[in-house]
Amino acid sequence: MQHEPHAQGKLVRVISGKVLDVVVDIRKNSPTFGHHEKFVLDAERNNMVYVPSGFLHGFLTLEDAVFSYKCTDYYNKATEGGVKFDDKTLNIDWGITDPKVSEKDMQLPDFEAFIMNL
Repeated sequence: MQHEPHAQGKLVRVISGKVLDVVVDIRKNSPTFGHHEKFVLDAERNNMVYVPSGFLHGFLTLEDAVFSYKCTDYYNKATEGGVKFDDKTLNIDWGITDPKVSEKDMQLPDFEAFIMNL
């Protein structure tokens, strides 16, 4: 996700393969703040999900996959942020026990530290 002034909405789909896509509401005044929803995006079904600005977005590849994103703003590294995938507060069941997580993603803060900086 990207913070203001470069927050992005994203239309996400997979061109090939299958992923578990997760979005988390981080809008502090929202009744669903801190809640998440999960979607299986599957190239055979050609389905997609829109992730509005104000939401975290993460995914787990279930098969080799190629993503397609349509974004409402350009990527800006200085405004990039995120939360550890296994955050205890969010309690997201990814359905796996031994994930392969990038070094970059392992350095992300927990949810409480992240929202302190919003």
